[in-house]
Amino acid sequence: MELSILLSLLGGLALFLYGMHMMSEGLELAAGDKMQSILEKVTANRFIGVLVGAAITAIIQSSSATTVMAVGFVNAGLMKLDRAVWIIMGANVGTTITGQLIALDLGVIAPLLAIVGVVMVTFMSNQKVKSIGEIIGGLGILLIGMAMMSDAMAPLRDNEQFVSMMTNFTNPVYGILAGALFTAIIQSSSASIGILQALAVSGAIPFEAAIFVLFGQNIGTCVTSFIASLSGNRNTKRIVLVHLMFNVVGTGVFVTICTLFPFSEFIASFTPDNVMSQIANVHTIFNISTTLMLLPFGALLVKMTYYILPMKEDEKEDAAELTLLSDQSFGSSLVALTSLKKEVGKMFITTKKSFKLITDVLIDGRKLDIERIERNEKKINRIDFEINKFMSNVNSLSMQEMESDKCNALFRLSVDIERIGDHIENLAGYARMVNLKEIHFDKKISEELGILFERIQLMQDTLLTEDVFENAELFKLILDKEDEIDDYTDEFRKNQIVRLQNKESDASTGVIYSEVLTDLERIADYLMNVAELCNTQDISFNKNN
Repeated sequence: MELSILLSLLGGLALFLYGMHMMSEGLELAAGDKMQSILEKVTANRFIGVLVGAAITAIIQSSSATTVMAVGFVNAGLMKLDRAVWIIMGANVGTTITGQLIALDLGVIAPLLAIVGVVMVTFMSNQKVKSIGEIIGGLGILLIGMAMMSDAMAPLRDNEQFVSMMTNFTNPVYGILAGALFTAIIQSSSASIGILQALAVSGAIPFEAAIFVLFGQNIGTCVTSFIASLSGNRNTKRIVLVHLMFNVVGTGVFVTICTLFPFSEFIASFTPDNVMSQIANVHTIFNISTTLMLLPFGALLVKMTYYILPMKEDEKEDAAELTLLSDQSFGSSLVALTSLKKEVGKMFITTKKSFKLITDVLIDGRKLDIERIERNEKKINRIDFEINKFMSNVNSLSMQEMESDKCNALFRLSVDIERIGDHIENLAGYARMVNLKEIHFDKKISEELGILFERIQLMQDTLLTEDVFENAELFKLILDKEDEIDDYTDEFRKNQIVRLQNKESDASTGVIYSEVLTDLERIADYLMNVAELCNTQDISFNKNN
C-alpha cells in the first residue's frame, strides 16, 4: 500500500472517529441526568430496553460506546445485569444505522452539516445549543471522513496482490478473523464497517467475501467493552460475555446460512447496483435477526455467564467500585457521577451501621463487635480513597455546570461523612473501655446518652427516607433534632459537673463522658451539613442503595 493511500485512509479514519466522538459528547451534554432516569425506567421491559439501546446507538453512531456505558452502569449498580442485556441487544441493532446512512451517500451535504455544527459550537453561548451543534457537526465530520476513506481505497482495486488477498476471504474463517482483528484494533465497528463499504464500492473486495468480514467485525466490537470492564467488578465482565455470546451465536447461524443457501445473491438482488447498501442490509439483517432469535433467551445468557464466571464470596460484600471511564466514552461523566453518588451513599450507610453497634454497647450494654467496627472503618477509608482518586481525574470528563456542581457537592459530602466515621471511631474506643470495665457509665449517664443516640439515629433514618427533601417537614425535623442535640449536650455537661461536685461520678468517667458528648455533638453537626447539601443538590441516598 502506498504511503499516500495509507495517509488518506488514516486521515479519513481520524475524521470518522472524531465525528463519532463529537456526536457522543454532544448527546451526553444535551441529555444530562435524563439519561439515567430513562434507563432506570425502561430496562425493566425487554422490548423497550432493546428499543432504547437501539435508539441511543443510532443517535451516537457507536454500539461500542453504548455497550461501554452499559458496562459502567452495571459496575455502578445503577442497572442490573439481566436488564443490561436488552441494552446490549439494542445497541447491536442501532449500530446498523451507520452503515445505512453511509449507503445513502449523504456526503453531498456533509460539509454543510459540519459548518452548521461548528458555527453553533463556536458562536453560540447557550450550552444546549452548543451541544446540539456538536451532534450536527459530528455527523458532518463523520461523513467527510467516510468520503476520504472511500477515495483512498479506490486505487486498491487495481492492486493485484491486494485483490488476491481479499478474494481469499471467501474462506469464512479468514474473513471472520480479519474483520474481528481490524475492528479490535480501531475499536469501532461503525468505522471498520465504513472502511469495508469503501473497499467494496471501490471494487477491492467482492461482496461475497465482505459478508464474512462483516460477521467478524461484529465480534471484534466486543473488545472495547472488554477493555472498559477490566477495572470493574465481575458483573461488568459478565455483560461483556453476553455481548460476545450474542455476536458469536449470530455469526455461527449466519455462516451456516451462507454455506447452505445463496444468501449473498438474495441480498444483492434488492440493490444490485449498490454494494454499500448490500453490506448495510446484511449488517441490519444480521443484528435484527440475532436479536429476535436471542431475545427470549436473555435470562439464559446471563445464567451462562455465571457458569463461566462463578460468583465469589467477596461479591456478596459491598465494595467500593468506582468507575471512571475515558472521556471518549459516551455516558462517561454520567456513569462516573452515578458511581460517585452510590459510593457516598455506601459511606453514609456504613457509618450508620457502625453507630448502631456503638449504641448497642453504650445504651443496651451489649458486647462490642470490634471486628465489624474495624471492617466498616476500612470500608469507609477505601471508599474515601477511591473518591479522592476520582476527584483527581475528574477534569478529564466533560460535564455540564450542573453536573460539576453535583460532583463537587458529593465530594464535600464524602468529607463530612468521613469525619462522622472518625468520631464514630472515637466512640468505639470509649465503648471498648466500657466493655473492659475500665470506665462505668451509671444509669443517669446512660439515660442522657440514650436521648442523644435516639435523636442522631432519627436524623440518620430521616436522611434515608425516600424523597426526604420533597417533604419540608422531614427536612425541618433533621434541623430541629440537631438544635435539640446542641441544647441537650450543654445541659448534660452541666449535669455532669453537678455530679462531680456531689461525688456521684469520678473524674476519669467525667472526662470520657465529656469526650463522648463532644463526639455526638460533632456527628449531629456533620449530619446537618449532609442534610443541607443533599437538599441543595437534590441528592437522595435512598435512591442509590
